[in-house]
Parts: sequence; C-alpha cells; structure tokens
Amino acid sequence: MNRPIRILHTESSCGWGGQEIRILTEMAGMVERGYELHLLCPVEAKIYSAAKNNSLPVTAVPIARKNIAGLLAMRSWLKNNPVDVVVTHSSTDSWLTAVACQTIAAPPKIIRLRHVSAPVGNNFSTRWLYNTAAKHIVTTGKCISSELANTNRFAAERITTISTGIDLTKFIPGDKTVAREKLGLDESEQLIGSIATLRSWKGHHHLIEAFSQLDEAKKNLRLVIVGDGPRREYLHDMVVELGLEERVLFTGNQEDTVTWFQALDIFVLASYANEGIPQALMQAMACGLPVIGGDVGGIPETIDDRKTGFLFPPQNVPALVSALQRFIKEPQLAVDMGRAAHRAAQENFAIDIMLDKMESVIKSVLQG
Repeated sequence: MNRPIRILHTESSCGWGGQEIRILTEMAGMVERGYELHLLCPVEAKIYSAAKNNSLPVTAVPIARKNIAGLLAMRSWLKNNPVDVVVTHSSTDSWLTAVACQTIAAPPKIIRLRHVSAPVGNNFSTRWLYNTAAKHIVTTGKCISSELANTNRFAAERITTISTGIDLTKFIPGDKTVAREKLGLDESEQLIGSIATLRSWKGHHHLIEAFSQLDEAKKNLRLVIVGDGPRREYLHDMVVELGLEERVLFTGNQEDTVTWFQALDIFVLASYANEGIPQALMQAMACGLPVIGGDVGGIPETIDDRKTGFLFPPQNVPALVSALQRFIKEPQLAVDMGRAAHRAAQENFAIDIMLDKMESVIKSVLQG
C-alpha cells in the first residue's frame, strides 16, 4: 500500500471519561505515526469539541441513537469517504457501522473496541456483530477478553487485549505544596481524592460513607471529588445528610487533572462494576500516589495488591475504611506504595505500548 492507512473511529456516546480520552490519545498518536485518522460522533458529544480543540479530524453525524437517520448518515459518509479500517467504541455506533457496511461496495474492515467489563449479550444479533461484522475484537483489559472468550464463546484468537496508554511525560509526581497553592487547598490537611465521572458504579457513595467513618475526617482529613455526572446531586445530598459539607469538596470537571493528582495524598477508585483498565487509576499511579481500588474488572490488572496499592471487595465499606486507615496511620507505607506505583506505571503504562499493539492488530486485519 503506497498511501497511508486510513482509520476511522466512531463514538456514539455523548458522555466524557476514559473511553473518550483513549480515542483522542490513540488518534493523536497514530497521526504522528503517519496514518490518516478521522472521527465520527454526535455534534452534542464532548468528544466532538475536544477533537476540534486538539486539531484532530472530526465530523458530526447523528449517531447518538439507533435510528434510520443515523444509519443513513453513516452509510453516506462511508460511501463518500473510503477508509481501510473502522474502530467502533460504543454499542450504537458499532451497530450503525456494521449495518451500513453491509450496504456499500468494498466496505472497510471493522475492529470492535470494547472498553467496559459489563456483560455482552449472547443473542444471535450480538454474535453476528462480534463474530461476523467485526473482523477483530480489541479490549482494554484481560478480564474483558476472558469474559468474551469464556462466557460468550467468541474465538480467543480474534480477541486482543490492549491496555490504554497514558502520557508519562504529563502525569508525573509533583510538588504537593505548589499544587495545593495553585488550587487553593490547605497544605496542612491530608487529602483523599477520587477523579472519575459521577456514575453510580464508580462507587463514590461507598467512598463518602467510608470517609464518614474515619475519626480523622472531623480533624485534618478532606475528601476531594473531581468530576461531574448524573450522580452529582445525589452525592451532594448524601454529604449534607452526613454533616460533611465542610470536609468534602466537589470540584466539578477539571481540564487540568494533573495538578489535582499532585495535590492528593491518597487516591481511591471505589468502582464496583463495568471497569476496564481505568485511566484515572493509571494516572494516579504515574503521579506516585498510593492507590486503593475496588477488586473488579481490570482494576486488579492495574493494582498489584499490597505492593502498589490496596484492593478491596467491591461495595465493602468496612474493607475500604480499613485500607484508608492503613495509609493514614502508616505514612511511610503510603510513601513506599506510591513509589512502587510510580515504577509500575513507568514500566507498563506508556502510550507507545498501546500504539504498537494497535498498529499490529490493524495491519493483521488488513492482511487477513
């Protein structure tokens, strides 16, 4: 092939989180490697404006829902803009792409990228989507690949695990005093933080409940919740009911999350479902933070329990309290695990690892 390989990404979700960040990160990296990239997504999706802000080629199409308008728009774009490979990311855009490709001559090869560990249906149409329409399946974690192979009985040789890479030149340990001064945070307090979209399965309510049970919460501890989402009002009300308004800070979405990581003492991701390999957890480790995560999805693939952080049984608040107290009462343990987490991030989380593996899959699919 004398011309660059043309890769299209599709994303129907209008939300914002690790999935969308991975798409943009991967696109930017592949552009630097000489590939032609393009993104299709709804105009109302945050990833649309984010792609534009990052000078990545993007076109708005009405694919937020499975309907005829979205199908026709997808078909029209593919007919008028031939590509070699389409990487789909959510259910709706995967279906619209798969069906549209059945209606055009010389359709592109489809790679279905599965980000979350939620179960995949085992009906005939879903098996067609994954086994026939898609030429290969990529997942963000071994747990997802195992589920697809063992439960759904998808061919293991057609599934590749490619963890998300993060920018290790950006997410680095920093000066805590400088970070807190920049953010207007009290240098004398011990900060427990979570950076994630405020969805139910991210477990923020369990983290707040655990925080309320720490004696130190009434003294020098503060809980910092960075992010926004559908559970914001519920979580605010919970904090008020527990009388923790003065000890819990909701920051909303933040563009510069690096400074927030660098300001924290402990990072917690209390998820109890759906996780692939959480980028926020990887970023926290790269910044040298001691971490605590729910033992679910791809989190155990990220945290080496009792070496780079603590795992706790999902939704088990007493176990989360116990893990927090270990770090609070044993500051040297927190320092040591934070350093171990940083070393693990340096060895395993580089963007180039992700790009190398994606390149290999794309080339294999095109040759098949």
